[in-house]
Amino acid sequence: MTTADQKAWEGFAKGNWCDEIDVRDFIQLNYTPYEGDASFLAGPTEKTLRVWNTLEEKYLSEERKVRILDIDTDTPADIDAFKPGYICEDDNVIVGLQTDAPLKRAMMPNGGWRMVETAIHEAGMEYNPEVKKIFTKYRKTHNDAVFDIYTPRIRAARSSHIITGLPDAYGRGRIIGDYRRVALYGVDHLIAEKQKDKDRYADQPFSEHWARYREEHSEQIKALKKLKNLAQSYGYDISGPATNAHEAVQWTYFGYLASVKSQDGAAMSIGRLSGFFDIYFERDLKNGTLDESGAQEIIDALVIKLRITRFLRTIAYDQIFSGDPYWATWSDAGFGDDGRTLVTKTSFRLLQTLVNLGPAPEPNITIFWDENLPRGYKEFCARISIETSSIQYESDPQIRAHWGDDAAIACCVSPMKVGKQMQFFGARVNAAKALLYAINGGRDEMSGKQVMEGYEPVQGDGPLDFDDVWKRYEEMLDWVVGTYVEALNIIHYCHDRYAYESIEMALHDSEIIRTMGCGIAGLSIVADSLAAIKYAKVYPIRDETGLVVDYRTEGEFPTYGNDDDRADDIAATVVHTVMDKIRAIPMYRDAIPTQSVLTITSNVVYGKATGSFPSGHQKGTPFAPGANPENGIDTHGMVASMLSVGKLDYNDALDGISLTNTITPQGLGRTQQEQITNLVGILDAGFVPDDSCAYDGTKGY
Repeated sequence: MTTADQKAWEGFAKGNWCDEIDVRDFIQLNYTPYEGDASFLAGPTEKTLRVWNTLEEKYLSEERKVRILDIDTDTPADIDAFKPGYICEDDNVIVGLQTDAPLKRAMMPNGGWRMVETAIHEAGMEYNPEVKKIFTKYRKTHNDAVFDIYTPRIRAARSSHIITGLPDAYGRGRIIGDYRRVALYGVDHLIAEKQKDKDRYADQPFSEHWARYREEHSEQIKALKKLKNLAQSYGYDISGPATNAHEAVQWTYFGYLASVKSQDGAAMSIGRLSGFFDIYFERDLKNGTLDESGAQEIIDALVIKLRITRFLRTIAYDQIFSGDPYWATWSDAGFGDDGRTLVTKTSFRLLQTLVNLGPAPEPNITIFWDENLPRGYKEFCARISIETSSIQYESDPQIRAHWGDDAAIACCVSPMKVGKQMQFFGARVNAAKALLYAINGGRDEMSGKQVMEGYEPVQGDGPLDFDDVWKRYEEMLDWVVGTYVEALNIIHYCHDRYAYESIEMALHDSEIIRTMGCGIAGLSIVADSLAAIKYAKVYPIRDETGLVVDYRTEGEFPTYGNDDDRADDIAATVVHTVMDKIRAIPMYRDAIPTQSVLTITSNVVYGKATGSFPSGHQKGTPFAPGANPENGIDTHGMVASMLSVGKLDYNDALDGISLTNTITPQGLGRTQQEQITNLVGILDAGFVPDDSCAYDGTKGY
């Protein structure tokens, strides 16, 4: 421990974190659980309002008119590629922009030049031809490499939209750097530790793993040095640990800023920060160097920066994700393994930003819910949810049982251990369209094109036989899943070579857990359609070429989302079957396969590319999002739909299960207190853990 460390860590309880990098240990030994209410909170300072109003009037309002406000077309992005930028002269609390001006987007051509060029032209601008020359003639990109390797069947599946949204032209994301390490240890210490790790196996004979390990660590060290340059450009020396609350937040943000300056990941979560920050706030509040208004101002300033992060995306990308999200997910609350709540006063401060600054989708605030959370916090969460619709909830008991008490969400629903785990993001496969392919023998119901060879279509005019269709569906899933995982292995092999996340991985342990985050779309449509085939009579309707393009369904059949075991069991079986097929395939870098039942907003795009179904779902219309029941089919209320979703085995979907419900405040009660009480009750009921939490997702099957 250096003298600088001793000064920075004065007043903190010592432990293992002093001897090795262990942020969780630091938090557990030093944080102060808070079980009170929101009465201590402060409103926005005048400075906060001036910065936010300037941002709204000069930048955000103008951006909304044109989609993309500005692009730097001369400078390929990097951690220290741009001069400092500020919103206004009052922007001096938490500093740092992605480029040199608010909302100006940077080129990130390492992922692929084609997306950069398209996005620039769509914005009505021209690129620098010298930059194009570099990334098309002299520097191979991730996208170039992927398409060099792609097989004909991958290209066919991709073009027919049975697999969509693959990260083969942009950053993969879903990697949470442990940005807290920058504040707790300082960059010099992190560099020294990475150098030790690099040389740990220096005496071993050459192997591909050995060479890659050393090369990746070299890249991480370079990135940490660039991080110091970035901070220095704003007048900060982050070589040593943060000495107060302001520095702790600023140091942490510099780490995150370096990530979003250098990578355009589909999700760039910031992690789990409130408990960590709160330790510094409590120390400064106690010694009189900070008051509550100042503490809130710091959190407000950080959130402002997270709200204005932007990536250069194409219109097609925005259509897949319904806008321009980047999921700066901030996970909070829950319980520690020792039974103490992880709610702190800064957990409240984070939610208060939605009051002080107004609602916003970023950062994606995600609460790890447990019915035993402090009452004051649960009611504050419910109040802010009702007022802003800006909070997401996850099951703390489920996540903690599988991933521990220092886990965070790496996108929307994907949990992982912070700094100890990363995910190879895998988009999702169209499980609904695969059912139509099974019926049509691999022929696309929209184009009529034969996409898969060697499969026979269903013969005759029906009715369809359930056992026959299920057998065909399983065989089709073998092809679809095999093609899907093959594509993912190629993508992540190339991404590591040509678009490696050096700063994010520099803020991880050197020995990490890797998961392969696969996913499915169209679950409710598959479940309902198979239920129709099994319990009613379904007759195929063919066009003049014999292609099944529609269905006539006679009789009643159960539907998923109404707490009916007949349909819900089919849904659970589909999820299990797909996951079993994924598990059977070797993964790049021995990644542990996981699965999500999540579409984000790509359910709209999937729907446009998919035909009609036995369930009655019509050609070209949006899928239900995630694990939701079909739109308008869940006739037994919200609780019934939650119970149906609860029958999906979390062990088959360790990457997360998404259920989206809409409730109007008026539907919760007549008074605000009634609404708050009833929403808390719904959340408590919806996150009751089941008995399947024994599986350790870090160890595989």
